[in-house]
Amino acid sequence: MIRKLLFLLCITVCVIPAIALAEPLIGGDQGWIEVRCNINDASVSFNGEYKCTIQGGSCTVPVYTTGTPYTSFTVEKTGYYPYQGQLTMPGAGETRTVYATLNPIPTQTPVPPPDYGSINVDSSPSGAAVYLNGNYRGVAPLSITQVRPGSYSVECDLGNYQPYSTTTTVSMGTTSYVNCPLQKIVSPGSLYIVSDPPGAATYLDGTYKGKTPLSLSNIAPTIHTVEFDLSGYYDWKSTVTVPAGGTRTVSATLAPIPSSTTGWIYVTSVPAGATVSLDGTVAGQTAGNGVLNINNVRNGDHTIRVEMVGYQPYSTTVHVQVSTVSAVLATLVPIPGHTTTGTVSVTSTPFGANVFIDNVLRGVTPLTLADIPAGSHLILLRLDGYKDYTTTQQVNAGATNTITAALNPAATPEPTRSGTGLLPVLGALTLIGVYAYRRGK
Repeated sequence: MIRKLLFLLCITVCVIPAIALAEPLIGGDQGWIEVRCNINDASVSFNGEYKCTIQGGSCTVPVYTTGTPYTSFTVEKTGYYPYQGQLTMPGAGETRTVYATLNPIPTQTPVPPPDYGSINVDSSPSGAAVYLNGNYRGVAPLSITQVRPGSYSVECDLGNYQPYSTTTTVSMGTTSYVNCPLQKIVSPGSLYIVSDPPGAATYLDGTYKGKTPLSLSNIAPTIHTVEFDLSGYYDWKSTVTVPAGGTRTVSATLAPIPSSTTGWIYVTSVPAGATVSLDGTVAGQTAGNGVLNINNVRNGDHTIRVEMVGYQPYSTTVHVQVSTVSAVLATLVPIPGHTTTGTVSVTSTPFGANVFIDNVLRGVTPLTLADIPAGSHLILLRLDGYKDYTTTQQVNAGATNTITAALNPAATPEPTRSGTGLLPVLGALTLIGVYAYRRGK
C-alpha cells in the first residue's frame, strides 16, 4: 500500500511542474499601471473600459501581463477636456506610470474693453514661451487681452527650436492673430558671456537673459545680437556667430559714462510687474523684486506713471539732478471689482512632478494655475526618484508667472530579489516522499 502511495506521489511531483510550464494561465503574471492626474475624481478607462477614479492625484490598476494587452487610456471629468494617451503593458512585477493633465473647458471668452485690443499667439509646435515687447507673457497658445492700440514685437522661444520674432498691430476692439512657425535646431550651440565690470544686464536678440557672467545653452547656430546694459556705463552691442554643437565666448569691456547732464530714476512698485512710463513713453516693467532702473535721464522735472491691470494708476513728478539717483516708490491701490491675482505656469524636466504651492498639492507638471493671489509663494516640486525642487515665486496680478525646473535624480539603492514560485512546494513534496519510503521499509 505504501509503495503505491509513493508511486502516485512521485508522478504528482513530476506532472505539476510540467503542467505549470507547458500551459501558463492567463493572468498568471501581474503588473500595475499607475495613472497620475492633476484633477481628483476624474475617471480612468483602459481601451474604453472603466478602471478607477483619481484620488490624491493618482490611481493604480493591476493588469495581467499574459492577458489581452491594453493599448490606450482615457481620463475624463465633467467640465474638462478629456485626455487620451497610449499605454505600454508592464512586465511581471513592474509598475508603469502615465500622466494626464486635464484642462478646464472655458465657459465664455472675455470681451476686451472697447478702448483695448487683444493678441492671440500660437506656435508650431505649441508650448513656446511668448514675449511681448521683450516681456514674458505666457506659453502658446496664448490670448493676451487689454492691449493698448499700437505696434508690438512678438517673439516665440522654445527649447531646441530657433526663436521666431515678428511685429503685429493692435487696433481698438479687435484681435490680432500671430502664428510662430518654429524651426527645429539640429545641433544647438552655447554662449559664455562675460563683461568688465561684471553684473551687466545681458540681452540676446533683444530678450533679457540675466547678468554677467552668464552661460546660455540651446542657442540656434546662427548670427545673434548680444547687448550689455550697466548703470554708469555706455551700452555695449555686438553680433556673434554661434557654432553648431560648440561654445562661443563673448567678452566686453564697458566704457564708463563721464559726468554729464543726466541722472537716474529708480522706480519700485508694490506689487511687482507694473508698467512704468517716463514722460508718456513706456520705460519698462518692474522686475520680480519690484524695481526698474531708468538710466541716462536728463536733469530737470519728469513725470513718472506706474500702471498695472486691476490697480489705480500712480503718477508723480520727479526732479532729476546730475549724476544722482532719484527714487520713486509706487504703492498701487486695487480697483474694487478688478482682479488682484495672477497665473502660475509650472513645467519640469522630466514632467509629471507633483506641484505644491504653500504646501498644498495643486496638480502635476506641466501645470497652469489661475487666480493665485499676488505676492510671494513657496513652490515645491516632488517626483519619485528625483530630489525635491523648491523656490520662492513672486506672483504679479494680471500676469503669467512661469517656473521651469530641471529635476536632479536621487540616489536609489539596488533592489533585492526574493525567490518565489514552485521550488518550495516541490521541495516539501520530495521530503514527504522520502519520509513515506523509509516508513514503508
